[in-house]
Amino acid sequence: MTSAPLAARLTAVAGPLFFPVTAYGPDGGVDLAAFRAHVRAGVDAGAAAVFACCGTGEFHALTPEEFRLVVAAAVEETAGAVPVVAGAGYGTALAVRYARLAEEAGADGLLAMPPYLVVADQEGLLAHYTALAAATGLETIVYQRDNAVFTPETVLALARTPGIIGLKDGYGDLDLMQRIVSAVRTGLPEQDFLYFNGLPTAELTGLAYRGIGITLYSSAVFAFAPDIALAFHRALGSGDDDLVNGLLDHFYRPLVELRAKGRGYAVSLVKAGVRLGGLAVGEVRTPLTEPPTAHIEELTGIIASGRALLEKRRAGEVK
Repeated sequence: MTSAPLAARLTAVAGPLFFPVTAYGPDGGVDLAAFRAHVRAGVDAGAAAVFACCGTGEFHALTPEEFRLVVAAAVEETAGAVPVVAGAGYGTALAVRYARLAEEAGADGLLAMPPYLVVADQEGLLAHYTALAAATGLETIVYQRDNAVFTPETVLALARTPGIIGLKDGYGDLDLMQRIVSAVRTGLPEQDFLYFNGLPTAELTGLAYRGIGITLYSSAVFAFAPDIALAFHRALGSGDDDLVNGLLDHFYRPLVELRAKGRGYAVSLVKAGVRLGGLAVGEVRTPLTEPPTAHIEELTGIIASGRALLEKRRAGEVK
């Protein structure tokens, strides 16, 4: 773990946030060599941070022992070049256990996933994340989605909690997010609290989130098409609306429409894309399932369409 605070390092990011898949070998066990190659390729391509063993990395499917090995491999492979953030979830006791394993493995921070199964009230959610943040010295980002959706007042309380540095939104209610941003801004005017667009294909809503001041986002696409993800990230940041809209029309929208055709495709489709790129990372673990051949072929075409647009831009054929 580096000495620089995670919040400061994430505030200064100049590239996409990378959520690597977890690689499995032919026997179904974790393949650390393939995972290391995946992480190294992402860092070399320009990732600003590595979020290991999170949603795309099948946190739900890993044993604690596997989790620690994978996080440690990410830490070793990045060698401090970019921060490593590890997932932590389930009920409070297990979330604390995973958080401590991540700290032992050298992670720079935590992405706190929603509690398992139960639907808690705001008081219970606040108590859960407060306990998790207090369990280690790692800075924590809370992930809002599914059964962990917060009122602005609860997010303000989270922002006041030592160790909690930000909120990743996977819920997608822009009205709620605007009210959250406003509540924290007025309640803690001197504190920089981080916000992330954490929807499954965050680029599709990047323009909307930027409208309320949220520029950080997770990029599942970076895991399998870093060239497209980087081009979009740069275009979005520089105001290159022609390229942003072109990639939205010819790559991201078709990708999201394909993702909607199958359960669990936010993970299994990404993993299929990594395999299409030539890295043997294995299949997803149950209860997730693999996309059928027709959907893999569709994904291949979508990736080709995105790259064709970038090539036309380089050749000066499109704005």
